[in-house]
Amino acid sequence: MPTSAPILNCVQKLVLYETRARYFLVGSNQAETKYRVLKIDRTEPKDLVIIDDKHVYNPQEVRELLGRLDLGNRTKIGQKGSSGLSRSVSAFGIVGFVHFLEGYYIVLITKRRKMADIGGHSIYKIEDTNMIYIPNDSVRVAHPDEARYVRIFQNVDLSSNFYFSYSYDLSHSLQYNLTVLKMPSEMLKTEEVLTQSRQDSFDIFEDEGLPTQVVYGISNEPYAKYVWNVQLLERIKDNVHPDWLLYVIHGFCGQSKLLIYGRPVHVTLIARRSSKFAGTRFLKRGANCEGDVANEVETEQIIHDASVMSFTAGSYSSYVQVRGSVPLYWSQDISTMMPKPPIRLDQADPYAHVAALHFDQMLQRFGSPIIILNLVKKREKRKHENILSEELYPAVTYLNQFLPPEHHIDYIAWDMARYTKSKLCNVLDRLSLIAENVVKRTGFFVNRPDFYCNKARPDERWGDLGGYASASGRMQTGVLRTNCVDCLDRTNTAQFMVGKCALAYQLYTLGMIDKPRLQFDTDCVRLFEELYEDHGDTLSLQYGGSQLVHRVKTYRKIAPWTQHSKDIMQTLSRYYSNAFSDADRQDAINLFLQVFQPSESKPHLWELPTDFYLHHKNTMVLPLERRSYTYWWTGTILSYLPLPYDEVPCDENKKKLIVRRLNKYDESIDTYTEFFRPYELSCFDDTFCLTMTNSAREFMPKTVGIDPSPFTVRKPEETGKSVLGNKSNKEETVLQRKTAASAPPPPSEEAISSSSDDDSGTDKEEEGAASQRSTPVKLTEVGDSARMQEVFIHQPMKEAYGLNLLEFPSEDDLLIYKRFVHLGQSQHKVERSSQQKTDSRYFENVISLNHISYFLNDSIYETQEPKVDRKSREIFESHVQAGRGLVQSLSKDDILMYREYIRNRCM
Repeated sequence: MPTSAPILNCVQKLVLYETRARYFLVGSNQAETKYRVLKIDRTEPKDLVIIDDKHVYNPQEVRELLGRLDLGNRTKIGQKGSSGLSRSVSAFGIVGFVHFLEGYYIVLITKRRKMADIGGHSIYKIEDTNMIYIPNDSVRVAHPDEARYVRIFQNVDLSSNFYFSYSYDLSHSLQYNLTVLKMPSEMLKTEEVLTQSRQDSFDIFEDEGLPTQVVYGISNEPYAKYVWNVQLLERIKDNVHPDWLLYVIHGFCGQSKLLIYGRPVHVTLIARRSSKFAGTRFLKRGANCEGDVANEVETEQIIHDASVMSFTAGSYSSYVQVRGSVPLYWSQDISTMMPKPPIRLDQADPYAHVAALHFDQMLQRFGSPIIILNLVKKREKRKHENILSEELYPAVTYLNQFLPPEHHIDYIAWDMARYTKSKLCNVLDRLSLIAENVVKRTGFFVNRPDFYCNKARPDERWGDLGGYASASGRMQTGVLRTNCVDCLDRTNTAQFMVGKCALAYQLYTLGMIDKPRLQFDTDCVRLFEELYEDHGDTLSLQYGGSQLVHRVKTYRKIAPWTQHSKDIMQTLSRYYSNAFSDADRQDAINLFLQVFQPSESKPHLWELPTDFYLHHKNTMVLPLERRSYTYWWTGTILSYLPLPYDEVPCDENKKKLIVRRLNKYDESIDTYTEFFRPYELSCFDDTFCLTMTNSAREFMPKTVGIDPSPFTVRKPEETGKSVLGNKSNKEETVLQRKTAASAPPPPSEEAISSSSDDDSGTDKEEEGAASQRSTPVKLTEVGDSARMQEVFIHQPMKEAYGLNLLEFPSEDDLLIYKRFVHLGQSQHKVERSSQQKTDSRYFENVISLNHISYFLNDSIYETQEPKVDRKSREIFESHVQAGRGLVQSLSKDDILMYREYIRNRCM
């Protein structure tokens, strides 16, 4: 039994009730057995007054409370025509509270969609939100500029690429989350918080003397850098129960299923965009005074065996890499209306102060070594990108002279664009060599020890693998930081190659492949490439305003000729967005992140000539202390390297944890019930695991005689899904729309080609479990109108298996089979008799092979029934007797489980 488990958020369904004087927000868990109530005052015109009684209600108490509120708020006693308490809206979480020049607004999540599942912990995407004004109209003090601020705030589309989870911390990596759960119980006891509610004080089974199995429920503070609503929740953070706080990240989340001969392996890609120094392409370059860089994204790929769900019993592996702008004070002037404005260095930094702050953050979060892959151009007719390399390399050299040699920052500079133009050089081969070196140095995370076969027959590339190895698994130490100028096209291809190399090692350590090596044009790599292209398109839309211009196929030089025209259109789209819409998007981001807070005593947001002073705090307030130019790292980081300081079990990190002493069967840590929901009636067709991208359904050829392994190289004519460049124009438009919404790929190519603007209407979740249903249809002609005919893609059994299994074999076939069996049995009899006559001394020097089958006689001719042990017979007999009504006495474990069920459901 595990000693610790993650705490589930008990507020997953919300209903907002309205009266003239107050809002009542009623939140419940998924099973609707525990409730909390939040009271919001509507009589304050500009202040936010929230009362949380911190009490857990059962369903009956909530009904009585709402009934009393309804009765007490009616205008006349006994009146039934108009209710005093009206239901306003249903929701799934609180994004936050915000105010501009009038009163406060509450932002609620009204629609969600499940995007991924990690160890039974669901990750949701926000599909729709509702922004509600809190003060009553009778006390509202109107301001003429309020509506304009509301429009700017709503320009941040919360329905596009914002994600949350009720039980999994998306702001931290899988390595961090599982490291916290593995903390020794002695350390957790020092920080435990005993939570005794009113329901726990009475136990109908207390006279039986049954032991209580204690589990430590753990929740940790999110990493604020990757949380986008941390400022919107700051106003209520200290006044309400933590279950009300739902932290949202921005970026990308995608998950696909890799089937290895029927064994499901989930491949998950999560990208966390930093909320510090966030913005659009030309308006946010370089770094600010605190070491936060523009377009900083942490990408994590998680591989886990989906056949075992538990974090403690399952096999999980992850690898993290980072992209971000060059950590210098630099910018580009967009007033000239040039496609590539000149790069200028805004401030001299001889002691690499801003770079030191940036790499100090990375050492704390990732450990060492920090590896920089700089992909900017070196040789140019007019010096442009090379300006950044000439400043970054001296800065890294300066910082390294104060670090120990084993923890130096590695710097790799490679002109990727120049290699691409050369016909003699293969870009991806060079990237493969870099990726191999990087993965060997940083290692990767896996939560289980190496298999015995890996130790007995180690691969030649496995011995010098880096990272931190222990008896319980491996940890990634250090990280690869990739950058070009925009950190979009070249960076995404480089990250894909590093991720592909890491994926091979991850599958190898999980026992899925025999060598840590993957080849292109296999189902596995094509599935992984599709994930990374969706990932790159989404991040490019967020920062640059268009999808990727150069993709992996472009650098492989296998893209079709039609791709060139599409690249030109993407370039024009990016230029238009940068020139005309980026300023409005930047204002919206500044207002959403509360970088700018409106006030009547200062200029409005649209009146500011620049937002430079908002993101560089040292320009407004002098720093209280000056950091050392030589000891540029924080505190005792070096003493823990190469391990990341944030994951070390020290006193400072333990203060970030919330530990509760709970019963083993408590609902707040019951991931099984949360995931499978046995109290609901579910449809298999609507389950997320069936609707996600499947390698066997999407990529594997549908013909007979093809090797079903996802690691077999396919010919172009054998692939089950056409390459991206061969899609029709309509299909490409639909793909762009789905990429912008970061939706998971549908089950089939026909479903993609027939999607429309409202194709996700059936899989949006409003009142129940998330569902995503797709009907297979096929277009008659590309240029035709909307005429479509439904085509079922079920293959005939004879085409799939070579024969029809439903038909009874013919008499000739049965006669041939009987002769075959008779010959085999006769041959075995001859072999046994001859073996008995042979001298036993002949077999003294022969290796004896032990029979490992449960069948004594096991061959292609005959089998013998295995022997069933006594315990298995007793289990089966008790099962049969229970079906007949003869129930045996319950064991101690059964009584303990039933006791917890009664306490959670009925008390």
